Amino acid sequence: MSESQASLILARLRERIDSTLATFLGESSRYLNSIGPELTSVAQEMNTFLLDGGKRFRPLLSCIGAITVNGADVDDAIVKASSSLELLHACALIHDDVMDGSDTRRGRPSVHRHFESLHRSNSLSGDSGGYGVATAILLGDLALIWSDQILHQSGLAHERLLGVLPIFDELRVELMAGQFLDVHEQSLATTDPDRSLRVASYKSGKYSIERPLHFGARLSGGSDQLLTALSHYGIPIGEAFQLRDDILGVFGDPTETGKPAGDDLREGKRTVLIALAHQGSNESGRRELENLGNPTLDANQVTRLREVITSSGALAKVEEMISARAESAHDALSSPLIAAEAKPLLELMAHLALVRRS
Repeated sequence: MSESQASLILARLRERIDSTLATFLGESSRYLNSIGPELTSVAQEMNTFLLDGGKRFRPLLSCIGAITVNGADVDDAIVKASSSLELLHACALIHDDVMDGSDTRRGRPSVHRHFESLHRSNSLSGDSGGYGVATAILLGDLALIWSDQILHQSGLAHERLLGVLPIFDELRVELMAGQFLDVHEQSLATTDPDRSLRVASYKSGKYSIERPLHFGARLSGGSDQLLTALSHYGIPIGEAFQLRDDILGVFGDPTETGKPAGDDLREGKRTVLIALAHQGSNESGRRELENLGNPTLDANQVTRLREVITSSGALAKVEEMISARAESAHDALSSPLIAAEAKPLLELMAHLALVRRS
């Protein structure tokens, strides 16, 4: 299969995922609106957040995971079940923006800032900021509930649904554990790359790559042995995926990331990149790194921190780590347990995950 053929298959899968989400959100919005007109803004924001942007990495990988079992195309039930992972991702993003105090997401106001603005513009009573945070927490919870709902309504055979639930549960537990580790490591001001890598693995790597593949493979009745083979691909790509995110959080172009320049520096993210910068910097550089977590960093201070990180050798080391993990994942695709039809798709997904600008 050529790269163009693989790209076409992914594009068609994404169209099916988008259509499935749009149908589900339409039905869910009608139910919310039937409860009362106050919920119209909730329905509108959930539709905008979920349908206006997003790469669909996790549901795409789930569909590919299903293909790894026997090479067969995925049916509508698997596409719908896989779409549950996009709703779970929405929950994580909405809550993450609250925890980080982020003002934007995908180039528009984050959910809590959107509702803060609505509260203020409508001259409602009480604290606008508190209203925005409370509403965003509820919308994140709603996305989590909807992820269960779309899975249970997917039309999967009963035994397949029961078979995938343990993986779905593990995926969600690992995600929440990773989110806590992220918060906790910031409070410790961690400068240990190994600790930061563990956070990267659980906060994003496993839930973004490895577990979606397991989820999809189990939807098609994949064996435990296949899941192990997929882990040999998914774990290194998952870690590399988060390492690329760490680089983009510091060096990314705001017009492409949808986030302000150097946002991770203002939030004080304790990433592998930052830990390696501490290790490789001289005393002057480490003093500069003490500015991490200052929400008022200006453009000049962000530029200076970028220079410190680059001169420390941290950026080059993280790029090397990404390349090494990409090579390890490529080698894992030689497994005969993985259907041949899925291998070009996994190669392409690895490229899209690691060579990106947003």
